[in-house]
Amino acid sequence: MSCILFANDGDKRYSRAEYIQKWKDVAISNMEKYGIPASITLAQGILESGDGNSMLAKEANNHFGIKCHGWKGKKVFKDDDAKDECFRKYKSAADSYADHSEFLQKQRYAFLFDLKVTDYKGWAKGLKKAGYATNPKYPQLLIGIIEKNDLHKYDQKTDELMAVKKEHKSKKYKVKRPAKESTEVISFSGSTRSIELHTNRIKYVIAQEGDNAKSIAADLDMAEWQIKKYNDVVGGRIFEEGDIIFIQPKRNKSKPDYHIVEHGENLWELSQQYGVKLKKIAQYNSLSVTDDLLIGMKLWLKKPPDIKRKT
Repeated sequence: MSCILFANDGDKRYSRAEYIQKWKDVAISNMEKYGIPASITLAQGILESGDGNSMLAKEANNHFGIKCHGWKGKKVFKDDDAKDECFRKYKSAADSYADHSEFLQKQRYAFLFDLKVTDYKGWAKGLKKAGYATNPKYPQLLIGIIEKNDLHKYDQKTDELMAVKKEHKSKKYKVKRPAKESTEVISFSGSTRSIELHTNRIKYVIAQEGDNAKSIAADLDMAEWQIKKYNDVVGGRIFEEGDIIFIQPKRNKSKPDYHIVEHGENLWELSQQYGVKLKKIAQYNSLSVTDDLLIGMKLWLKKPPDIKRKT
C-alpha cells in the first residue's frame, strides 16, 4: 500500500467518493483482522469526520470522534457535548482507523460480534445501543450512508474472516462475559446499577460515563477506599465507560494459566479482565505495575511452573 495514502493533504477538501476510495482498503483490512464490517467502519468515518474534512480529522487525524478516556498520547480540545472536551490525536489517519477497531474490542461492544459481518443494520443499531453516540438517529444515519454509497459490497464473507471472528469471540470475550443468571439489580440513592458475577467469582459493576471511585462508592453505599483498593486505583482516576469495577477483592490467580498479550493491552486492564490482583500479576511475571507489555508475550495469571517448584 502506498505511503501517499496516509499523507496529510493540508487544506484539500475531500468529496465522499474520494474518501471512500482512499480508505476502503484500510476498512476491509481491519474487517479481516477484527471482524468489524468494513461498511460500518467507512460509514462511521464518513459521518464522524465529515468525509475527512472536520477539524478533528484535519488537525488530529481523528476520523471517529474518539475522546481521550485515559488516552496517554497527544490530545486536542473542542466543544462537543460539553465545552472543551478532550479528543485523541494520532500521528496519522491510519492510526485512527486502527484505534477505532481496538476501541470496539471493549466489553460493552462484545454482543456486536455475535452478528453476521454482513448485518450492517444490526451493527448500526447495536453501536447506538452500546452508547457509541448520543444522537438518537445515529443508526439511521449510518444505514443511509451505507446504502446510498453501496458500502455493504465491501462486507465480504471469507473463510479467513469467519475463522478470525470465531477465535475473537472465544478468546477475547470468554473471561469478560458474565453469567446471565448472576445479574442482580439494586438501587441506592436513586441510582440503579446491575451487580454481576465475574467468572473468577467476584462481584462487579460496569462503569458509566464519568464514573470514579467516589461516585460508584456513593451509589453502592460503600467506602471510596474499598473501590480503590479492590480495583488497584491510585488518585482520582476516571474510569472509562464499560470498565469492569469490582466491589469485592480480586483473586490471587485466575482459571486460565496465562494470557497472550495483544496490541494496546496493559496490566491494569488485564487485571480487571481476569479478576486477578495487579501486584500478583506483576509478581508472577517479574514486572512492575507500570511496565509496558510486549505484543505476543505470555503473561502469567497464576504462579508459573518454575515458581511453583521453588515454593
